[in-house]
Amino acid sequence: MPHAHSSDAAPTPDAHAADAPAAPTASAPTEPRLIRIEHADDPRLHDYTGLTDMQLRTRTEPAQGLFIAEGEKVITRALAAGYPMRSMLLSDKWLDLMTPVIEHAAAPVYLGDPALLEEVTGFHVHRGALAAMGRLPLPDPATLLERSRRVIVLETVNNHTNIGAIFRAAAALGMDAVLLAPDCADPLYRRAVRVSMGTVFAIPYARLGADAAHPWPRALDLLAAHGYRAMALTPAPGAVDLRTLALDPAEKVALLLGSEGDGLSPRALGACDLRVRIPMAPGVDSLNVAAAAAVACYALTAP
Repeated sequence: MPHAHSSDAAPTPDAHAADAPAAPTASAPTEPRLIRIEHADDPRLHDYTGLTDMQLRTRTEPAQGLFIAEGEKVITRALAAGYPMRSMLLSDKWLDLMTPVIEHAAAPVYLGDPALLEEVTGFHVHRGALAAMGRLPLPDPATLLERSRRVIVLETVNNHTNIGAIFRAAAALGMDAVLLAPDCADPLYRRAVRVSMGTVFAIPYARLGADAAHPWPRALDLLAAHGYRAMALTPAPGAVDLRTLALDPAEKVALLLGSEGDGLSPRALGACDLRVRIPMAPGVDSLNVAAAAAVACYALTAP
Protein backbone atom coordinates (compact mmCIF):
# COMPACT_ATOMS: atom_id res chain seq x y z
CA MET A 1 0.00 0.00 0.00
CA PRO A 2 1.53 3.37 -0.95
CA HIS A 3 2.12 6.00 1.70
CA ALA A 4 0.23 9.28 1.75
CA HIS A 5 2.15 12.42 0.92
CA SER A 6 1.49 16.06 0.20
CA SER A 7 1.20 17.18 -3.40
CA ASP A 8 -0.06 20.20 -5.28
CA ALA A 9 -0.90 18.31 -8.44
CA ALA A 10 -3.42 15.48 -8.49
CA PRO A 11 -3.45 12.92 -11.29
CA THR A 12 -6.25 13.15 -13.84
CA PRO A 13 -9.13 10.74 -13.05
CA ASP A 14 -9.49 7.81 -15.39
CA ALA A 15 -12.03 8.68 -18.07
CA HIS A 16 -13.43 5.14 -18.13
CA ALA A 17 -13.97 3.40 -14.80
CA ALA A 18 -13.18 -0.30 -14.78
CA ASP A 19 -15.28 -3.13 -13.38
CA ALA A 20 -15.80 -3.74 -9.68
CA PRO A 21 -12.57 -4.10 -7.67
CA ALA A 22 -13.67 -7.50 -6.34
CA ALA A 23 -13.49 -9.03 -9.80
CA PRO A 24 -11.34 -6.83 -12.09
CA THR A 25 -11.33 -7.71 -15.74
CA ALA A 26 -8.91 -5.06 -16.93
CA SER A 27 -5.23 -4.72 -16.21
CA ALA A 28 -4.37 -2.91 -12.99
CA PRO A 29 -3.95 0.87 -13.36
CA THR A 30 -0.85 2.70 -12.39
CA GLU A 31 -0.33 3.06 -8.64
CA PRO A 32 -2.61 5.78 -7.27
CA ARG A 33 -1.31 8.72 -5.32
CA LEU A 34 -2.56 9.32 -1.77
CA ILE A 35 -2.66 13.00 -0.98
CA ARG A 36 -2.69 14.32 2.57
CA ILE A 37 -5.09 17.24 3.09
CA GLU A 38 -4.43 19.64 5.96
CA HIS A 39 -6.95 22.42 5.34
CA ALA A 40 -10.72 22.29 4.76
CA ASP A 41 -10.54 25.11 2.21
CA ASP A 42 -8.19 23.17 -0.05
CA PRO A 43 -9.59 23.87 -3.56
CA ARG A 44 -9.05 20.24 -4.56
CA LEU A 45 -11.94 19.34 -2.22
CA HIS A 46 -14.47 21.52 -4.02
CA ASP A 47 -16.61 18.51 -5.01
CA TYR A 48 -17.14 17.63 -1.34
CA THR A 49 -17.91 20.98 0.24
CA GLY A 50 -21.34 21.54 1.78
CA LEU A 51 -22.77 18.10 1.07
CA THR A 52 -25.62 18.69 3.53
CA ASP A 53 -26.92 21.69 1.54
CA MET A 54 -29.51 19.75 -0.48
CA GLN A 55 -30.91 22.73 -2.38
CA LEU A 56 -27.44 23.78 -3.50
CA ARG A 57 -26.21 20.30 -4.37
CA THR A 58 -29.28 19.28 -6.37
CA ARG A 59 -28.66 22.32 -8.59
CA THR A 60 -24.90 22.18 -8.90
CA GLU A 61 -24.14 18.45 -9.07
CA PRO A 62 -26.03 17.68 -12.31
CA ALA A 63 -24.82 20.93 -13.86
CA GLN A 64 -21.21 20.04 -13.06
CA GLY A 65 -21.67 16.45 -14.21
CA LEU A 66 -20.91 14.83 -10.86
CA PHE A 67 -22.49 12.97 -7.99
CA ILE A 68 -21.24 11.72 -4.64
CA ALA A 69 -21.07 8.02 -3.79
CA GLU A 70 -20.80 7.11 -0.12
CA GLY A 71 -19.36 3.92 1.35
CA GLU A 72 -17.37 1.00 -0.03
CA LYS A 73 -20.35 -0.95 -1.42
CA VAL A 74 -21.93 2.00 -3.22
CA ILE A 75 -18.61 3.20 -4.66
CA THR A 76 -17.81 -0.30 -5.88
CA ARG A 77 -21.21 -0.59 -7.56
CA ALA A 78 -20.82 2.80 -9.22
CA LEU A 79 -17.46 1.76 -10.66
CA ALA A 80 -18.88 -1.57 -11.83
CA ALA A 81 -21.64 0.32 -13.66
CA GLY A 82 -19.02 2.32 -15.56
CA TYR A 83 -19.18 5.66 -13.76
CA PRO A 84 -15.74 7.31 -13.82
CA MET A 85 -14.23 8.31 -10.48
CA ARG A 86 -12.97 11.89 -10.19
CA SER A 87 -11.49 11.50 -6.71
CA MET A 88 -11.99 9.92 -3.30
CA LEU A 89 -12.02 11.41 0.19
CA LEU A 90 -11.50 9.35 3.33
CA SER A 91 -9.87 9.25 6.74
CA ASP A 92 -6.91 7.03 7.62
CA LYS A 93 -9.17 4.73 9.62
CA TRP A 94 -10.80 3.49 6.41
CA LEU A 95 -7.69 3.18 4.28
CA ASP A 96 -7.32 -0.59 4.60
CA LEU A 97 -10.98 -1.27 3.79
CA MET A 98 -10.85 0.92 0.70
CA THR A 99 -7.51 -0.39 -0.59
CA PRO A 100 -9.06 -2.65 -3.31
CA VAL A 101 -11.09 0.28 -4.63
CA ILE A 102 -8.14 2.68 -4.44
CA GLU A 103 -5.86 0.32 -6.32
CA HIS A 104 -8.42 -0.27 -9.04
CA ALA A 105 -9.53 3.31 -9.74
CA ALA A 106 -6.80 5.61 -11.05
CA ALA A 107 -7.99 8.78 -9.33
CA PRO A 108 -6.56 11.01 -6.60
CA VAL A 109 -7.35 9.92 -3.05
CA TYR A 110 -7.48 12.67 -0.44
CA LEU A 111 -6.77 11.73 3.17
CA GLY A 112 -7.64 13.81 6.22
CA ASP A 113 -8.55 13.37 9.87
CA PRO A 114 -12.27 12.92 10.72
CA ALA A 115 -12.66 16.45 12.07
CA LEU A 116 -11.35 17.93 8.83
CA LEU A 117 -13.63 15.73 6.73
CA GLU A 118 -16.61 16.84 8.79
CA GLU A 119 -15.62 20.48 8.35
CA VAL A 120 -15.45 20.00 4.59
CA THR A 121 -18.65 18.00 4.09
CA GLY A 122 -20.85 19.23 6.93
CA PHE A 123 -21.42 15.78 8.44
CA HIS A 124 -19.53 12.91 10.05
CA VAL A 125 -18.30 10.58 7.30
CA HIS A 126 -19.08 7.30 9.01
CA ARG A 127 -19.47 5.02 5.97
CA GLY A 128 -15.78 4.81 5.19
CA ALA A 129 -15.30 7.04 2.20
CA LEU A 130 -16.78 9.46 -0.26
CA ALA A 131 -16.10 9.45 -3.97
CA ALA A 132 -16.85 12.15 -6.51
CA MET A 133 -18.08 10.34 -9.61
CA GLY A 134 -18.70 11.59 -13.13
CA ARG A 135 -22.22 11.20 -14.52
CA LEU A 136 -23.02 9.27 -17.68
CA PRO A 137 -25.45 10.46 -20.38
CA LEU A 138 -29.01 9.33 -19.77
CA PRO A 139 -30.58 7.08 -22.39
CA ASP A 140 -33.28 8.36 -24.70
CA PRO A 141 -36.73 7.54 -23.20
CA ALA A 142 -37.98 6.06 -26.47
CA THR A 143 -34.97 3.76 -26.70
CA LEU A 144 -35.46 2.68 -23.10
CA LEU A 145 -39.15 1.92 -23.70
CA GLU A 146 -38.35 -0.02 -26.83
CA ARG A 147 -36.09 -2.48 -25.01
CA SER A 148 -38.16 -2.79 -21.82
CA ARG A 149 -41.35 -4.60 -20.81
CA ARG A 150 -42.14 -3.50 -17.24
CA VAL A 151 -41.41 0.13 -16.31
CA ILE A 152 -42.19 2.56 -13.50
CA VAL A 153 -43.11 6.15 -14.33
CA LEU A 154 -42.84 8.69 -11.51
CA GLU A 155 -44.43 12.13 -11.32
CA THR A 156 -43.62 14.73 -8.62
CA VAL A 157 -41.78 12.22 -6.42
CA ASN A 158 -39.34 14.78 -5.08
CA ASN A 159 -38.21 13.15 -1.84
CA HIS A 160 -34.76 11.62 -2.26
CA THR A 161 -35.39 8.89 0.30
CA ASN A 162 -38.48 7.76 -1.60
CA ILE A 163 -36.62 7.89 -4.92
CA GLY A 164 -33.84 5.69 -3.54
CA ALA A 165 -36.29 3.20 -2.03
CA ILE A 166 -38.32 2.98 -5.25
CA PHE A 167 -35.20 2.30 -7.31
CA ARG A 168 -34.17 -0.41 -4.85
CA ALA A 169 -37.59 -2.07 -5.09
CA ALA A 170 -37.68 -1.77 -8.87
CA ALA A 171 -34.25 -3.36 -9.24
CA ALA A 172 -34.92 -6.08 -6.67
CA LEU A 173 -38.29 -7.08 -8.11
CA GLY A 174 -37.34 -7.26 -11.76
CA MET A 175 -38.61 -4.03 -13.28
CA ASP A 176 -36.77 -3.07 -16.46
CA ALA A 177 -36.54 0.71 -16.19
CA VAL A 178 -37.66 3.86 -14.39
CA LEU A 179 -38.90 6.99 -16.16
CA LEU A 180 -38.93 10.26 -14.24
CA ALA A 181 -41.01 13.38 -14.86
CA PRO A 182 -38.96 16.59 -14.84
CA ASP A 183 -40.16 17.45 -11.32
CA CYS A 184 -38.83 14.25 -9.70
CA ALA A 185 -35.80 14.22 -7.43
CA ASP A 186 -32.33 13.33 -8.70
CA PRO A 187 -31.66 9.56 -8.33
CA LEU A 188 -27.92 10.28 -8.07
CA TYR A 189 -28.21 12.68 -5.15
CA ARG A 190 -26.19 11.27 -2.22
CA ARG A 191 -29.19 10.37 -0.05
CA ALA A 192 -31.03 8.65 -2.89
CA VAL A 193 -27.95 6.63 -3.84
CA ARG A 194 -27.37 5.65 -0.20
CA VAL A 195 -30.98 4.56 0.41
CA SER A 196 -30.95 2.54 -2.80
CA MET A 197 -27.73 0.78 -1.68
CA GLY A 198 -26.33 1.55 -5.12
CA THR A 199 -29.16 -0.09 -7.05
CA VAL A 200 -29.68 3.23 -8.90
CA PHE A 201 -26.72 1.97 -10.93
CA ALA A 202 -28.38 -1.39 -11.63
CA ILE A 203 -31.58 -0.27 -13.34
CA PRO A 204 -31.66 2.10 -16.32
CA TYR A 205 -33.61 5.32 -16.05
CA ALA A 206 -34.40 8.38 -18.13
CA ARG A 207 -36.10 11.75 -17.82
CA LEU A 208 -39.45 11.79 -19.59
CA GLY A 209 -40.79 15.14 -20.76
CA ALA A 210 -37.58 17.06 -20.14
CA ASP A 211 -37.28 18.46 -23.67
CA ALA A 212 -39.38 21.29 -25.06
CA ALA A 213 -40.53 19.25 -28.06
CA HIS A 214 -42.16 16.60 -25.83
CA PRO A 215 -43.05 18.27 -22.52
CA TRP A 216 -44.66 16.55 -19.56
CA PRO A 217 -47.32 15.17 -19.51
CA ARG A 218 -47.66 15.06 -23.30
CA ALA A 219 -44.54 12.91 -23.32
CA LEU A 220 -46.66 10.12 -21.80
CA ASP A 221 -47.91 9.53 -25.36
CA LEU A 222 -44.64 7.63 -25.81
CA LEU A 223 -46.07 4.85 -23.65
CA ALA A 224 -48.91 4.11 -26.05
CA ALA A 225 -46.65 4.60 -29.04
CA HIS A 226 -44.42 1.80 -27.77
CA GLY A 227 -47.29 -0.54 -26.96
CA TYR A 228 -47.50 -0.05 -23.18
CA ARG A 229 -50.60 -0.47 -21.08
CA ALA A 230 -50.40 2.45 -18.67
CA MET A 231 -51.66 1.79 -15.14
CA ALA A 232 -52.13 4.49 -12.53
CA LEU A 233 -51.61 3.41 -8.93
CA THR A 234 -54.18 5.22 -6.81
CA PRO A 235 -56.09 4.59 -3.56
CA ALA A 236 -59.34 5.65 -5.25
CA PRO A 237 -62.19 3.25 -4.34
CA GLY A 238 -63.18 2.74 -7.96
CA ALA A 239 -59.75 1.49 -8.99
CA VAL A 240 -59.21 -2.18 -9.85
CA ASP A 241 -57.84 -4.39 -7.06
CA LEU A 242 -54.20 -5.05 -7.96
CA ARG A 243 -54.62 -8.68 -6.84
CA THR A 244 -57.19 -9.38 -9.54
CA LEU A 245 -54.98 -8.40 -12.47
CA ALA A 246 -54.16 -11.23 -14.83
CA LEU A 247 -51.31 -9.97 -16.96
CA ASP A 248 -49.76 -11.70 -19.92
CA PRO A 249 -46.01 -11.98 -19.14
CA ALA A 250 -45.28 -10.59 -22.60
CA GLU A 251 -47.55 -7.58 -22.13
CA LYS A 252 -45.83 -4.22 -21.85
CA VAL A 253 -46.92 -2.43 -18.67
CA ALA A 254 -46.07 1.02 -17.33
CA LEU A 255 -46.92 1.68 -13.68
CA LEU A 256 -47.47 5.36 -12.88
CA LEU A 257 -47.05 6.74 -9.35
CA GLY A 258 -47.41 10.29 -8.10
CA SER A 259 -46.55 12.31 -5.02
CA GLU A 260 -47.61 11.16 -1.57
CA GLY A 261 -49.85 14.14 -0.97
CA ASP A 262 -51.72 14.68 -4.22
CA GLY A 263 -50.98 11.54 -6.19
CA LEU A 264 -50.90 11.71 -9.97
CA SER A 265 -52.01 14.86 -11.72
CA PRO A 266 -55.35 14.76 -13.62
CA ARG A 267 -53.51 14.87 -16.95
CA ALA A 268 -51.27 11.93 -15.98
CA LEU A 269 -54.32 9.99 -14.80
CA GLY A 270 -56.01 10.78 -18.10
CA ALA A 271 -53.11 9.24 -20.00
CA CYS A 272 -53.60 5.89 -18.25
CA ASP A 273 -55.59 2.94 -19.58
CA LEU A 274 -56.43 1.60 -16.12
CA ARG A 275 -56.47 2.68 -12.47
CA VAL A 276 -55.32 0.11 -9.95
CA ARG A 277 -55.17 0.10 -6.16
CA ILE A 278 -53.61 -1.85 -3.32
CA PRO A 279 -56.45 -2.91 -0.98
CA MET A 280 -56.04 -1.49 2.51
CA ALA A 281 -57.15 -2.74 5.91
CA PRO A 282 -59.99 -0.76 7.54
CA GLY A 283 -58.86 2.56 8.93
CA VAL A 284 -55.76 2.89 6.69
CA ASP A 285 -56.11 4.83 3.47
CA SER A 286 -52.77 4.31 1.73
CA LEU A 287 -49.11 3.32 1.88
CA ASN A 288 -45.99 5.43 1.61
CA VAL A 289 -45.20 5.81 -2.10
CA ALA A 290 -42.03 3.74 -1.85
CA ALA A 291 -43.84 0.90 -0.04
CA ALA A 292 -46.69 1.07 -2.53
CA ALA A 293 -44.21 0.89 -5.41
CA ALA A 294 -42.64 -2.25 -3.92
CA VAL A 295 -46.00 -4.00 -3.54
CA ALA A 296 -47.07 -3.04 -7.05
CA CYS A 297 -43.74 -4.06 -8.60
CA TYR A 298 -44.10 -7.48 -7.00
CA ALA A 299 -47.62 -7.83 -8.37
CA LEU A 300 -46.54 -6.84 -11.88
CA THR A 301 -43.49 -9.09 -12.04
CA ALA A 302 -44.73 -12.16 -10.12
CA PRO A 303 -44.92 -15.28 -12.34
